[in-house]
Amino acid sequence: MLLVLLGFAAVAVPSFFAFQFIVNSTVAQLGTLFAEKQVLYDRHRGLGSLIREVSLAETLSGSQAIRDWAHDEDDPVLRRRGIGELEHYRRHFADGSYFFVVGTSGNYYFNDASNAYAGDQYRYTLDPAKHDDAWYYSTLALAEGCHLNVNNDANLRVTKVWMNCVIREGKNVLGVLGTGIDLSSFIQEVVNIPQKGVTSMFVDRQGMIQAHRDEQLVSLANFEDDPDSKRSLFSLVSGPGDTETLKRLMDDVTAESVLADSAFVTLDGKETLVGVGYLDKLGWYNVTFMDIDTIIDRRMFAPIGLLIAAMMGLIAIVFVLVFKRQVLDRLAALENVVHHARRGNYGPALAMGDSRQDEIGRLSAALTEMAVSVDDNTRQLEARVRERTVELERLAFKDGQTGLLNRRGLAAAHARSAGGGPFGVVLFDIDRFKQINDSHGHAAGDAVILAMARRLEAVTGADGACARWGGDEFIIFVPHCTAEGLRDLTKAVMSALIDEAIVLPDGGLLPASVSIGACLADTGDKLDVAAAMADAALYSAKQAGRGRTVIFDRDMARTGQHVA
Repeated sequence: MLLVLLGFAAVAVPSFFAFQFIVNSTVAQLGTLFAEKQVLYDRHRGLGSLIREVSLAETLSGSQAIRDWAHDEDDPVLRRRGIGELEHYRRHFADGSYFFVVGTSGNYYFNDASNAYAGDQYRYTLDPAKHDDAWYYSTLALAEGCHLNVNNDANLRVTKVWMNCVIREGKNVLGVLGTGIDLSSFIQEVVNIPQKGVTSMFVDRQGMIQAHRDEQLVSLANFEDDPDSKRSLFSLVSGPGDTETLKRLMDDVTAESVLADSAFVTLDGKETLVGVGYLDKLGWYNVTFMDIDTIIDRRMFAPIGLLIAAMMGLIAIVFVLVFKRQVLDRLAALENVVHHARRGNYGPALAMGDSRQDEIGRLSAALTEMAVSVDDNTRQLEARVRERTVELERLAFKDGQTGLLNRRGLAAAHARSAGGGPFGVVLFDIDRFKQINDSHGHAAGDAVILAMARRLEAVTGADGACARWGGDEFIIFVPHCTAEGLRDLTKAVMSALIDEAIVLPDGGLLPASVSIGACLADTGDKLDVAAAMADAALYSAKQAGRGRTVIFDRDMARTGQHVA
């Protein structure tokens, strides 16, 4: 008993420091979990409507009617179609308003929820020299897609977010369109939530603060504020390397490797836990600073420490008693049995076998049976895992709906024949496939996809490889191909795909129509490069009226399209 107590005393001091370390680690872990959960909570709370608005604005920016009008603003027919498209979406925007700036002229078109400018949507022409128009020219410098311009009125306590969607065609800017939404109530709900030790805010991609309980920190003009100004997230931290830590967290969540990430930084001279999440549809980061000592009171661990100390003393006593009874006494009895056995007296051994020795035997037998069972189950599980792994590897290269190769499978086929000479790529999609779904239903669309896949398999041949490139697009890869062979293949593909009508699930017949783009790639060309050239040819085929084949060559932009 004394030796056991001395042993416990010898480990008491390091155990105390270990307990302190465990407490600190637990607090950090709990704080990290709390931070990431808080970030995810803020990320998903109340943002559905704003994300919906961004999605609507993105869809509108891709409208062909808008793009056609931007190409020829003065054409009355294109103007009427473009205005009609804007008015159609206006009724679905939560704010009931829209704006559209034509890139070539700078003309600004607008209508609001009351339809006050019906028939007179043109309002004015933007001027680069005007400060109020700077938002537009700053937006043009951004990439294609929708970007947020936050307008915060501290006096009225109203935050308006404008979604500016840049419309580009190649390097040419066709215009900027979008809508706005009032986020005042949402921001007040999120950043002013009365949580002790918690400060939430929203920042943009440059780290400029877009929403904060301290209105003086809110960036009122995010196109002009300098990232080093007091309205920047990075100006709030003061520790060495804190700026790089925040940028790393923002990069991690932007790359979608994690939904939320956290780390410790110095805020107002105190170590503070910061959690960061990314609102991909908005281009914002929700940032939450948490004072761990305020959120988690370390005194709550004191009863645990006292309980552990009491348990250690009790365990020492119980350990000695149990060890004496189950080990020392049993060893003494076993030693006595051995001494009797040496003298030829096996009575004690038989008596021990009837009691404790028999119990040990049953335990040993049970453990043996368990080991055999576990080994057998392990072998079966490993076999199943191997079978499943083979199946998953096969599925990783196949399209689930058609059974054709997917992009990864086609890339593998291309890699196997790399360096084998020029190769051909034939890319096609089904003309007006959306209309088929809309008119005949998605079951009919699936039937068309499957029919095209089967016909494509039949015409590809053993040397080539065919794959579903995505949606209603299919692709054929032909190694060791020549220009004449490529032309013959495109003719054979077109004939195989459209010669017979497709039987729909309801028994009806649907004439097939496809547009084909093809290219002959050089030895060493990447598959993505060849696919891009074939896609350019496919685009030309569709522009030329669909239902035809265009073969791409590298002088296409200078000499014109080669239509087969």
